[in-house]
Amino acid sequence: MPAGLRRRHTTKAGVWGVIHVVEGRLRFRSLEPVEEMMLAAGTGIAVAPGQLLEVEPDGQVRFYVEFYRATARA
Repeated sequence: MPAGLRRRHTTKAGVWGVIHVVEGRLRFRSLEPVEEMMLAAGTGIAVAPGQLLEVEPDGQVRFYVEFYRATARA
């Protein structure tokens, strides 16, 4: 797991993230607003653009992040 994910970080402006836990458990901390939850295998969470957060594995964990960006409509 990259060290940058364990530290405070955000998604870029206009970019949403979706964290998917495949195996194990992952502690998710939203720092603005303050909220903490444990994500188990088979669960996930959406991360808003610019949301300040950090994650921490609870033992062995496998997860991935999908990123989405809104496109302007004509």
